[in-house]
Amino acid sequence: METVPTEVVQQVAEYFSVLSEPMRLRLLNLLRDGEKCVQELVEATKTSQANVSKHLKVMLQAGILSRRTEGTSAFYSVSDPLIFDLCGLVCDRIASRIEQQAQHFRNFSLATPRS
Repeated sequence: METVPTEVVQQVAEYFSVLSEPMRLRLLNLLRDGEKCVQELVEATKTSQANVSKHLKVMLQAGILSRRTEGTSAFYSVSDPLIFDLCGLVCDRIASRIEQQAQHFRNFSLATPRS
């Protein structure tokens, strides 16, 4: 088996770390339907412009988002739509685990005698 170079492992870990922040996932979800300006994202997330801008910058640097300016406004959009496939896989896996847990609870409650 071939050893994966440290640089490759590091880059993959950094990409996943970008997605480990809940606010970034919220922003991605808001950008799912298309480009939005920073102010729209601030209003939708009910957080500060500084916070939104910080997270947008991280995703921009990771190549997940693209940015364009129009006058004094900055607009962001998803540059890599495969990110939604990745998120979909993770959400499907989590949903499956929750469904399995729910079935365990149902089985337990049916197995418990009622008085």
